[in-house]
Amino acid sequence: MGADSGQAVERVAVVGPGAIGTAVAAVLHEAGRTPVLCGRTPRADLTLVDGERRVVVPGPVHTDPGAPAETVDVLLLAVKATQTAAAAPWLRRLCGPGTVVGVLQNGVEQVAAVRPHVPPGVEVVPAVVWFPAQAQADGTVRLRGEPRLTLPEGPGAQRVAAALRGTRCRVDLAADFADLAWRKLLQNAAAGIMALTGRRAGVFTRPDVADLTRAYLRECLAVARAEGATLGDDTPEAVLGGFQAAPADMSTSILTDREAGRPLEWDIRNGVVSRLGRVHGVPTPIGDTLATLLAATSDGPG
Repeated sequence: MGADSGQAVERVAVVGPGAIGTAVAAVLHEAGRTPVLCGRTPRADLTLVDGERRVVVPGPVHTDPGAPAETVDVLLLAVKATQTAAAAPWLRRLCGPGTVVGVLQNGVEQVAAVRPHVPPGVEVVPAVVWFPAQAQADGTVRLRGEPRLTLPEGPGAQRVAAALRGTRCRVDLAADFADLAWRKLLQNAAAGIMALTGRRAGVFTRPDVADLTRAYLRECLAVARAEGATLGDDTPEAVLGGFQAAPADMSTSILTDREAGRPLEWDIRNGVVSRLGRVHGVPTPIGDTLATLLAATSDGPG
């Protein structure tokens, strides 16, 4: 089933009902558009907690991509980047000729990473996810900000925006998407320090950690500019200030993954800075060190 940007999307799937996937599924359900839920763990429903609001999204979460399934208009891929290949059977099963895949993942290489796993003719649209959502020990997800996505301008992005129209998730279409994606990558790269220290946002109020973060972000900024981003000189200070102004107990997905013993998204958040730095001849000594330590933390041995 296809739908142009002026029509209501009839069928939406969320693949990867973790923290971000649950939040997006919840806002769709609130608007009367309960999505098809697909993931690795069978669940009867999903629960989002937002202050005093509690949204229960009816399932089930489907776990067998080999079972018969209809194709969808819009597929929102919310698995971690480390799980993209594992989600490929869902992409093949749920994508038809008119499907658009919106990638709700970190990084600046989303399209290149996902496109090999979708059928020919399926458009892949990258997104910047601006809101924090955290999985809780009881299986619920806590939303800690207003849901907001940014997509690049274009017909595919308009289809994704149409799928979320009327929900409380704000969707912006941006001509300067590459700048915004790199701005978010700087934030994600700095969050790697939280995974290495085992500390939450309060760690950035330490003067020594703040100095290290500032220097690292300047390396990241140089690489972003070499890639064509037009971020200002004040970007590193603004990113650091955002961490320092956050609640001291604010976590991040890469720290949550470390605490749970899961593989870390170190390559698409930190390794990419070193890789692209080498391509452009931009030195990244701090980034190289952090990426090596994060890789060892994630992958071992030991």
